[in-house]
Amino acid sequence: MLALSRRTNESIIIGNEIEITVLEVKGDQVKIGISAPKSVPIYRKEIYLQIKESNKEAAGTLATDDILKKLFE
Repeated sequence: MLALSRRTNESIIIGNEIEITVLEVKGDQVKIGISAPKSVPIYRKEIYLQIKESNKEAAGTLATDDILKKLFE
């Protein structure tokens, strides 16, 4: 993991198209702004993990026979 120090209104660039800017620091909270192409999904980690778990559960609900039937329809 790369750890960087930034002050308010300072940014970091990821790749060529993603910019993360520190907007505000209050106590133990940091407000950041993210500029990225619309094609790049951006989630808070806890939301991303919920989506990932939901997708995993949904994929597990189809029985193998159902999957084979759908493939050969």
